[in-house]
Amino acid sequence: MSTEKHAASFAPPSVDASGRRDLIGLDRDELEALMLEVGEPKFRARQLWHWLYHRGERDFSKMLNLSKEFRVRLENQFFVGRPGIAVDLASKDGTHKWLLNLRDGQQVETVHIPEEDRGTLCVSSQVGCTLTCKFCHTGTQRLVRNLATDEIVGQVMMARDHLGEWPSPKDGRLLSNIVMMGMGEPLYNFDAVAKALKIVMDGEGIAISKRRITLSTAGVVPMIERCGAELGVNLAVSLHAVTDELRDQIVPINKKYPLKELMKALENYPGLSNARRITFEYVMLKGVNDSPADARALVKLISKVPAKVNLIPFNPWPGAPFERSTPAAIRDFSDIIFDAGYSSPVRTPRGEDIMAACGQLKSESVKQRRSDRDKAAADTSAGEAA
Repeated sequence: MSTEKHAASFAPPSVDASGRRDLIGLDRDELEALMLEVGEPKFRARQLWHWLYHRGERDFSKMLNLSKEFRVRLENQFFVGRPGIAVDLASKDGTHKWLLNLRDGQQVETVHIPEEDRGTLCVSSQVGCTLTCKFCHTGTQRLVRNLATDEIVGQVMMARDHLGEWPSPKDGRLLSNIVMMGMGEPLYNFDAVAKALKIVMDGEGIAISKRRITLSTAGVVPMIERCGAELGVNLAVSLHAVTDELRDQIVPINKKYPLKELMKALENYPGLSNARRITFEYVMLKGVNDSPADARALVKLISKVPAKVNLIPFNPWPGAPFERSTPAAIRDFSDIIFDAGYSSPVRTPRGEDIMAACGQLKSESVKQRRSDRDKAAADTSAGEAA
């Protein structure tokens, strides 16, 4: 299996000012090893797992099946972290967007989309984005760094805090689905994303089934097979064009992994069947990719892959070089896909009034030069010494 990585920095270790270590982001094996390290039996890890990920508890003193002495030791050595909320925005349609502060001062956005039968959380995997897709607001923000496992899991736990949804309910969840469709390209941060999703999927914790998790990629071909084999989650592909010529322009990763290679990888996605289909995401750009000829070419392109097509009306952002396709063009496009035997729903834009719709996420974080980081660290040390 490929282990392709994309160069990007990570956050500093998750340790607070008192030197305490964050327990969030540790998997079961790491939590067991940590318990042995501090002189506790391994079964303590299972108890902590229940409190951390099933009950969402952040206060060690309330973990009442642990001895008082052990709870004091936990308080002295560890903490239970969350991203900080910098901005909390609610849309008139019920969508909620948070701008989150990370431990090094960088920021990402997370969105919760409530519906009648589900609640979907759109989770980020990078600060900024590796890619520069021309229709995406996030793509105008250069990659700052990858998110660490605790920062990815932390978005889910923060949303559950907001929804008051602890302990983890079995049914009727307000947060029932996760889409890795926020800021960043998940397959260029696969190790952290995979570890985070395995924690989220664990049946004794947050317990969101892999059937309710979708990972979206712009087409990192070498990592697609590994994603299916290791995670088994649903796969969505940001397609948006049916020719290499156009896709090279609006989804530049296509220059590295052209359509022929991408489609071959999707044909071989582990577990693919008519019951478990690839979702192709297709942003409708006026006069660019929305003609009946494009629709027919799309049908031909995906003909060997069990698939459905999500048509996404373009969501504008300041300075965007595109316009949304007309309702008539979107309807005609959808009809052609549907008549060919593929589901082709048109996604209803959500959260546009708070810039929370698909393709609108962005933060003001920028990548610092090494000299600037060193100067900031020196200034902090000098201040502490004074």
